[in-house]
Amino acid sequence: MSRLDPQTWGNAPQFDGKTFEPERDQSRLKAQLDAVRSIMFDGRPHTLAEIAERVGAPEASVSARLRDLRKPKFGGYQIERSHVSRGLWQYRLAFPQNVQRETSAVA
Repeated sequence: MSRLDPQTWGNAPQFDGKTFEPERDQSRLKAQLDAVRSIMFDGRPHTLAEIAERVGAPEASVSARLRDLRKPKFGGYQIERSHVSRGLWQYRLAFPQNVQRETSAVA
């Protein structure tokens, strides 16, 4: 199984940080991470606002989950960023050419 296989998503490592409390935060952050990853797996560019609306989380949380996805312990995904206009950016998960895309599980 690879990091692109949704079956491995349940085995995510612990989040961390100065204010992280596992009992309070782990399940919420993991759910956000899984939802953001599912959206990004369509390979299309998305704004933070678009992802936040679909996930039901603040844009700051979505931005943090995109940073998490870049970390090796959360998959080490390549998340590309492109400027749209006046402070608006889009983010896209870049797939290696030899990896088949999964379909998005979040509507």
